[in-house]
Amino acid sequence: MDQPIVYVVSDSVGETAELVVKASLSQFNNGNFKIQRIPYVDDEGTILEAIELAKSNQAMLGYTLVKPELRAFLKENAEKNKIIAVDIMGPMIDAMSQHLNKDPRLEPGLVHKLDEDYFKRIEAVEFAVKYDDGRDPRGILLADIILIGVSRTSKTPLSQFLAHKKLKVANVPIVPEVEPPEELYKIHPAKCIALKITPEKLNHIRQERLKALGLNESANYANINRIKEELDYFNKIVDKLGCQVIDVSNKAVEETANVVQNMIRVK
Repeated sequence: MDQPIVYVVSDSVGETAELVVKASLSQFNNGNFKIQRIPYVDDEGTILEAIELAKSNQAMLGYTLVKPELRAFLKENAEKNKIIAVDIMGPMIDAMSQHLNKDPRLEPGLVHKLDEDYFKRIEAVEFAVKYDDGRDPRGILLADIILIGVSRTSKTPLSQFLAHKKLKVANVPIVPEVEPPEELYKIHPAKCIALKITPEKLNHIRQERLKALGLNESANYANINRIKEELDYFNKIVDKLGCQVIDVSNKAVEETANVVQNMIRVK
């Protein structure tokens, strides 16, 4: 046998089986093996083709098939044709099922679906950090959602909460002395959500914030007249943008996030 072959048969991409084969092969100094994947196998016909291929090339098989009937079919036919075939995942699934007293889902490719979800979530979290508090207005054009509001309307925690739902969120503070970034006027209004709050609630939040920082709670930041000025300016910007509004006065971040997600689903 000039170059031994292992055919990796999988109902998904075959990465798991290939990694196991390579790890096993390392115990033989890797050798001159050829590993060839046969992915997305979901019928008996493809299994028979793989067995015939292995037989004609004097190869062995390594397989990860989650459906018991396909595993049994491959095992039976490999034995008939005197082909070495190793069930890489089946015994572990069966053992776990017995140990947990629970039936497996028997759905191919779940590992990769979980990985994809994980990386999308991480990407969204990094996005929220990068485009937090209007620090880079270019993110407005890239975001799934743009949150606007005056200071202390929970823009940052809400952005992070939504990021864990795999949504890319940028947030922009609205301040009377600063013109909103021009990018806000280039996006579709449905992507922009304004966080509204009553003057009294905002006054209380800001006073508590100043206390926590050891500062004088009578500072202009928590002055009720200043707050009303900010909110008047905020309302003018909201009208100009035509964006949707959520009153966050008496809402927890989780509640507001649910409202945002429902708004997005409707669109």
